[in-house]
Amino acid sequence: MRTEHTPSAAVVTAAKPRALWADTAKGACIVLVVLWHVVMKDYLQVDWHIGIPLPGAWGTLGEQLLPLRMPLFFTISGVFATTALARTWRQTARSRIAKFLYLYAAWLLIHTVLLSAVPDFATARADSALALLEQLTITPSNLWYLYALAAYFVIAKALHRVPRAVVLTAAAILSAVTAAGVLATPGDRGGLYQNLVFFLAGVYFRPVIERWAETVTSRRLVLSFFAYATALAAMAAAGAQRWPGVWLAVGLVAVAFGVTAAARLSRSPAIGGPLAALGRRTLPIYVIHMPVLALLHLVLHDPISNLGFTGQIIAELCYPAVLSAAVIALCLLIHWVLLGLGASWLFELPRLPRRRSGAGPAVARSAQIASTGSEATSSASTVPESGRPEPSDVRS
Repeated sequence: MRTEHTPSAAVVTAAKPRALWADTAKGACIVLVVLWHVVMKDYLQVDWHIGIPLPGAWGTLGEQLLPLRMPLFFTISGVFATTALARTWRQTARSRIAKFLYLYAAWLLIHTVLLSAVPDFATARADSALALLEQLTITPSNLWYLYALAAYFVIAKALHRVPRAVVLTAAAILSAVTAAGVLATPGDRGGLYQNLVFFLAGVYFRPVIERWAETVTSRRLVLSFFAYATALAAMAAAGAQRWPGVWLAVGLVAVAFGVTAAARLSRSPAIGGPLAALGRRTLPIYVIHMPVLALLHLVLHDPISNLGFTGQIIAELCYPAVLSAAVIALCLLIHWVLLGLGASWLFELPRLPRRRSGAGPAVARSAQIASTGSEATSSASTVPESGRPEPSDVRS
């Protein structure tokens, strides 16, 4: 019989396989996150002097993807949070809430130190103990995705007995008033407020989302793309970005398109395969890419700014894509090196040492195996700890 802490062997064996479309979607999302930061924090800071408005085009492209990147990321996170949310508070608190808070705090300290070496890099950083405390508590930094996941797990777990319609309506109102500029959103609080509704939608509508992905067709892909493009065009034409509810509505259309596109791309080994591989390694890319980009900005800004006419044309066309690929590759390399050096604690909450018991080494070993099996089967993490596939759910 299955106990609360030790699943039966049958449960472990029958764990649901990973959803390739979700890994593909996460891979695309992390590429778009890196590309957005490359464009905004490096590319647009270069001194372009040839009079061709390509930098503005890259910036506009990034802005059109704002309703897609993080809403899709959080929707998938919610889809695969359901297993963890079904566990006890104690289990969820360690495997999800404590883990994400630990990763956020650890990497915030690392970012604070590394980014202090590049003071001209265009990103928020703590320059005092008080500012660091604020980022740790009420105003998350550019690592806010981890902070948000911990908060969202607490909210979803605490409100699981409240009618879903009530919780979703409250989260939708929070998202709408935030997008309308009603609430103060220093730092990255705006993203924290706006994306709770997408996480909860993933939790509550997992069967619907999975069925949508499993039954995708080319016709639906075309229709969802045109729906997203039309929604973006209408919002821009009416200047409705700040109208209450408009950004949320566009975000929902974007998520529908994102799931559809990911499901189709996952069927293509040439495209879906590499994206899915990245989707299983989003954590190291997410936490490492900003310091890497800052250091590359320090090295590349002046040489790119001083290129001649031909060099700048080529750079304006290709630089964001090439630099994004380089940043991602360096992140994965650094991750591999850190794991080789035994620094897995940078990507996973360290386990507390087990207390010795009088049951004997064989019994203790058996308990350890059972505990490990329970953790693997119930896993619903949304970011990969070390890049290794889990036997059950998807992480982002």
